[in-house]
Amino acid sequence: MAKLLDKQRYKCAMGAMQTVQAITRAIPILHSGPGCAQKLSDTVGSSGYFSPNIFPCTSINEKDVVFGGAKKLTSTIENALKVIDADLYVVLTGCIPEIVGDDVEEIVSEFKDAEKPVIYASTAGFKGNNYKGHEQVIDAIIEQYLKKSDTRQKGLVNIWADVPYQDLFWLGNLRELENLLREIGLVPNTIFGYGRGLENIKKIPEAEFNLLVSPWVSVGNMKKMERKLALPYLHYKTLPIGAFETSKFLREVASFAGVEPEIVEDVITRHENYYYYLIERYADMFLEARVMAKQFTVAADAQYTLGITKFLANDLGLTPAKQYVTDDTPKQFRESIKKEFESLNYGIKAEVAFETDSFKIHNEIREHNYHGYPLILGSYYEKAVANEMQGHYLNIAWPVQDKVVLDDFYVGYTGGIRLIEDIYSVALQRFN
Repeated sequence: MAKLLDKQRYKCAMGAMQTVQAITRAIPILHSGPGCAQKLSDTVGSSGYFSPNIFPCTSINEKDVVFGGAKKLTSTIENALKVIDADLYVVLTGCIPEIVGDDVEEIVSEFKDAEKPVIYASTAGFKGNNYKGHEQVIDAIIEQYLKKSDTRQKGLVNIWADVPYQDLFWLGNLRELENLLREIGLVPNTIFGYGRGLENIKKIPEAEFNLLVSPWVSVGNMKKMERKLALPYLHYKTLPIGAFETSKFLREVASFAGVEPEIVEDVITRHENYYYYLIERYADMFLEARVMAKQFTVAADAQYTLGITKFLANDLGLTPAKQYVTDDTPKQFRESIKKEFESLNYGIKAEVAFETDSFKIHNEIREHNYHGYPLILGSYYEKAVANEMQGHYLNIAWPVQDKVVLDDFYVGYTGGIRLIEDIYSVALQRFN
């Protein structure tokens, strides 16, 4: 019997076109049916230099299912190179050409001598969601563009985090991670967002190591770069939000990079002093029992569910109810992520469910006794159940329909303060 999935929190693998879009002056070339770009793009914050409305597309139809779409793809690439001023062209394959067996690798190889690089990634919808599609795009860059370097730039670190655009705060989070690394004397290198792009991609093989800040997304990419480019990597599973996790993060990165302990401790002390100064100013509000429930639930991808759970428990002393990871985390990563939820301060453990069905998530939230107003952080899908339970609600994960984020962030010391502001602003509205 068919199984229904209610309100999933991800797109098909071709949603990785947003990963390409996040690379300055890179453009996707879609080998797919018409309409994919429009259906997979977000309506807020996804225009820019190359809007999804102008992505080159083969727009294959029934005739191409019978005879193949190779000729259409060749002409689409040729014309994209002529009329679109980009630095990198990435062919993304949809379901139809993969089913009928178009040899996209062979077609793209015909453009190996083109003035601008042309690469391809297999992103058929039936191969996975856009988290996996994101990894496919990074793999394509590694396999088809990057070459091993015999030189290393001292202190240069490639930073990788979660999926651009799927993560509402992707741009601000990356910039703040860059700032934190600069403060301890390292040289950050990222490929996503303003002023990055192909020049930063070229620097990847010259880094001393890769830094992955993600519970599971891109672990395979890191292993591939370790094999092909001889780049070691540090995998930090928790998005560092607030003082406790950010200080832990900086110490671990500094140790891996060989930074003098005195340097990192000076940075930590300066940030923590200001962070706790701000917390102390509002201690009376945080301790006021009627303002905030003592229990909370996060329903988001692994990055935010884990990061925010640790922050609310370790920094604010709130008690986690059941938490929900909604990104269809691959099974091989679930046990290690579950252990992270069981390693909170003061011996606290959080129960976590890896669940993609919003119907089940919402029913379980309704059935739980939060001993007061629930605090629910999640996607726009959680808004209705939070209102039904008269809870405090904050939209922190995709889909986002009641918030505009330009370059805001929740990473680091400053990000933790911003998240506190957002949560308690929602709570105080109940009484004012």
